[in-house]
Amino acid sequence: QVQLVESGGGLAQPGGSLRLSCTVSDSTFNSYHIYTWSWYRQAPETPGKERDLVATLTTGGGAEYADSVQGRFTISRDNAGNTAYLQMNSLKPEDSAVYYCKADVTTGWVNFASWGQGTQVTVSS
Repeated sequence: QVQLVESGGGLAQPGGSLRLSCTVSDSTFNSYHIYTWSWYRQAPETPGKERDLVATLTTGGGAEYADSVQGRFTISRDNAGNTAYLQMNSLKPEDSAVYYCKADVTTGWVNFASWGQGTQVTVSS
């Protein structure tokens, strides 16, 4: 497996910014490639609801965003491909949620998905 650790959540005022990070902390594989990074979110008042896809970034491809964050959020990754970021600008109260990163990983023999532990984002004045 590939373990992911998230950071960067917290409290922001409406109109403010936060930057989330998600990095590989450990792996049982000597060689792997993360071909897609994604960020999801789940509002705390909807525990039974599926997580909503916020943004996704594929190797060699472009980024895609949910309509609700288009133009405000930016997904990126570092050159090594082992850390992903979500830059969140012009935050709104409705952006408050637990944010999860997801890595789609291939070892060349097997493909699987790994999730971060989640980080709370609260937008409030």
